[in-house]
Amino acid sequence: MTNSVVDAPTAQVPAELTPQRGRWHRVRPFLPLVALAVFAILPYSTISLPGIFEGPVNSPGTLQLLAICLIFGGLAAGYDLLFGRTGMLSFGHALYFAAGVYGTDVLVTRAGLPLWQAALLTISGGTILAALLGAVALRTVGIAFAMVTLAFAQVGAILVARDFGGLTGGEEGLPLDVSGLPAGLVGVTNTVNLYWLALAYLTVVVFVVHRVSASPTGRVLAGLRDDERRIGVLGLDPYRYKLVAFTLAGGLAAAGGVVYCLIVGGASPHITSSELTLSLLVMVVLGGPGTRWGPVLGGVLYMYLDHRLTAFGTSEAVDNLPAVLSHPLSQPLFVLGTVFILAVYFFPGGLTSLAPRLTHLTRALRPPR
Repeated sequence: MTNSVVDAPTAQVPAELTPQRGRWHRVRPFLPLVALAVFAILPYSTISLPGIFEGPVNSPGTLQLLAICLIFGGLAAGYDLLFGRTGMLSFGHALYFAAGVYGTDVLVTRAGLPLWQAALLTISGGTILAALLGAVALRTVGIAFAMVTLAFAQVGAILVARDFGGLTGGEEGLPLDVSGLPAGLVGVTNTVNLYWLALAYLTVVVFVVHRVSASPTGRVLAGLRDDERRIGVLGLDPYRYKLVAFTLAGGLAAAGGVVYCLIVGGASPHITSSELTLSLLVMVVLGGPGTRWGPVLGGVLYMYLDHRLTAFGTSEAVDNLPAVLSHPLSQPLFVLGTVFILAVYFFPGGLTSLAPRLTHLTRALRPPR
């Protein structure tokens, strides 16, 4: 009798644990390009969406609102490079955005420089400012780092409010002198060009943040977020990598300030307040920190609600409600806070976690075969 060796059967992976590589996974990489194309041709649409926008999609008011939403989507994505991807909680990120806004306005209005020179000098100056202040703030960690960045931002807010050097206009702000701007960026009829400029800014920010996150530097930043001591044990300098992230985020914020100045036609002191940084933090948490599209989604949704809830709070529908409802609903911050609390409670991972949760729910409710 001979002994025969029987090969064990190949292990079978359960179907529910096997990733589905169907048509959706082949199409998914092209969805960002499709979304970009849709947003690019949106100004050609004459569709009216009552209750969502006050006028047609291609009206100047709607395009300006969408442009502001795109700007803050890019700002939130840049701030996520600090908070979500590196684990640094900064309370002074609004300073570099304000530097972009006021730098552009002052150089164009006060100094009379062409827009392209003012934009280059402003972005370079905002990046250098972020590098200098980051070199000091990053000597601390944790809550001390957050307080130091807040202190720097407060200094900037005081300089703007006190009309330092007679440049900022103080509490009244500084209107932008449009005589020094290209003709294609001036006037209500050219709002579409500003919209495309905001879309280009968002595209650049998303591309830069994604490329950095996918690079070896991005993996080090993720390691700093999870365990900074382990990065030091590996022989890498955490301070240097954090300074790179801080400087890059500040430069992207300054670039957003340039575009924002053109869209709103000037600068006002409210952009220097710490409330703006807190709003960016809310945007990131609302969308999903550390994700590719979560901060963008959170920034766009937050700014849309911030603008639309102001009009909703003063509408007749709210005024006709009982006082116990009309008073809180007339306050946009109350409604935004309620939305944020509900979103964090039901979707701790942000709005980007909504799709996986719905997928698991539909699978659980699906009848067995």
